[in-house]
Amino acid sequence: MEKFRNFCVIAHIDHGKSTLSDRLLEFTKTISKRDMKAQALDDMDIERERGITIKSHAIQMYYKHTDGVTYTFNLIDTPGHVDFSYEVSRSIAACEGALLIVDATQGIQAQTISNLYLAIEHDLEIIPILNKIDMESAMVDEVSDQVIDLIGCNKEEIVLASGKTGEGIQDIMNAIVDRVPPPKGDPKEPLQALIFDSVFNSYRGVIAYFRILNGTLRKGDQVRFVNTEKEYAADEIGILQLDQVPQKELSAGNVGYIITGIKLSKEIKVGDTLTQRDRPCEKAIQGFEDVKPMVFAGIFPIENEHFEDLRDSLDKLQLNDASLVFEPESSAALGFGFRCGFLGMLHLEIIQERLSREYDQEVITTVPNVTYYAKTKKKDSKKFIVKTPNDLPDPSILDFVEEPYIIAQIITKPEFIGSIMKLCLEKRGVLTKQIYLTTYRVEMTFEIPLAEIVFDFYDRLKSISRGYASFDYTPFDYRKSDLVKVDILLNGDPVDALSALIHRDKAPAFGRKICARLKELLPRQQFKIAIQAAIGAKVVSRETISALRKDVTAKCYGGDISRKRKLLEKQKKGKKKMRQIGNVEVPQKAFLDVLKLD
Repeated sequence: MEKFRNFCVIAHIDHGKSTLSDRLLEFTKTISKRDMKAQALDDMDIERERGITIKSHAIQMYYKHTDGVTYTFNLIDTPGHVDFSYEVSRSIAACEGALLIVDATQGIQAQTISNLYLAIEHDLEIIPILNKIDMESAMVDEVSDQVIDLIGCNKEEIVLASGKTGEGIQDIMNAIVDRVPPPKGDPKEPLQALIFDSVFNSYRGVIAYFRILNGTLRKGDQVRFVNTEKEYAADEIGILQLDQVPQKELSAGNVGYIITGIKLSKEIKVGDTLTQRDRPCEKAIQGFEDVKPMVFAGIFPIENEHFEDLRDSLDKLQLNDASLVFEPESSAALGFGFRCGFLGMLHLEIIQERLSREYDQEVITTVPNVTYYAKTKKKDSKKFIVKTPNDLPDPSILDFVEEPYIIAQIITKPEFIGSIMKLCLEKRGVLTKQIYLTTYRVEMTFEIPLAEIVFDFYDRLKSISRGYASFDYTPFDYRKSDLVKVDILLNGDPVDALSALIHRDKAPAFGRKICARLKELLPRQQFKIAIQAAIGAKVVSRETISALRKDVTAKCYGGDISRKRKLLEKQKKGKKKMRQIGNVEVPQKAFLDVLKLD
């Protein structure tokens, strides 16, 4: 175990984690030059197209140190975007050390601090690395001072490197061997392993990734998952390289995978403890905290008969992404579907994309919203959760609604303070703290309602700061708020999938926006269609789609005017009758376009 080193790579998005991981793999010859490609550990097409890491990736490397000893490194490359911080927390739970990468051209950003705190909470050894030092705009001394202020290290402890040129890779390797402690644990104890990830393979079933804290696991052992109390035989165990490499046994300190032939995703839980059936461990490992979804949206199949296929696809996707939560729901407009919880808007977008690419599921997503608490005026009333606008009780019996607030941490240049302040105040935020990290960088802390940052906040923040603002948030508390339900009516009938909970001040503007959008998208009918946005019984916006009219007087050329009047009167009666029996169907394409998140 003295020769094992388990560590993860953490950083803000775009600071060069994956590129530096590529250099480590090249340096240790884990991947041959022929097989090498950029973002080698990112195996999803979406990750390559967007240039981001979505999923943590574990890989084992072997490094011959200058003292002649060969060390085994278990590296976990993690995502950098705030929406995937749950992946990071799981990776950190499986490691003893962390490479904290900071971009020398951009300095410390919000997610750098957030991930650093996660690592410190788990008592990880932090190795600070300054990346991209080969670039002309690199501010090595300035950013080094920021790192020293942040983690209180010496300047000599900061490793200077470049993921592009490979400079400093040898120093990183030496630092991992010298500074990351070897794993603790006893191979002779009963088996105790932490499940930190899982994937679904259509031929082999569920493959679980684990980190052994104590004991030894051999191929063919009878194993038990402590929380789910399920028992299986270890059909295959092994280590994770670019491909899975089967082994006869794995002992304490190692990271590997196990295939037990599980076919149902529900039978395995990320964060569970793996032990032997005949010699179980005394207590389960304290796993990482349960995921707290931030944004909720309904996902419905375009054709109702695909409901079961969608359920299977979400089950398999949940194995691969433990932060996705879902439960069945139904809608009058869209039929049967699922209420899904996401960590943020990017997470929602990625799930939609993956359903389409990996499982051929084309879906409709309803307006995203967050979870509220409501209390009615009844004597024995308790607070209850409001997950969809339709859960909100009638205004006549509603006492109050509480909405979730977050603490938003924004790091930017001083020249953008004014415009960022204006954006946050517009989003009902309150500035609580402002600290100058250096003369060129300021950290601003706001308390903002979560519902306000769900839609376009991140994009607007990036555009007003020309990309120089970084953003991170943590849930804070629930506060009373003046929220109203905005209903969209078509000829007086509400369309439940388009309802939304909005702050009273912003509700009329939201209603006008949706009505104008629907007017563009709905096809014209033989009768007039009234599109209305209403708060309770009060209509706050209206658009009208005029009826398609046939020119019934075309055949009358000349002659008495009363003939034309008679024909027009007959048409008017027909239109009136048609309006009574005609109902407005919202085509699927219109739903997709209205619910586009712009």
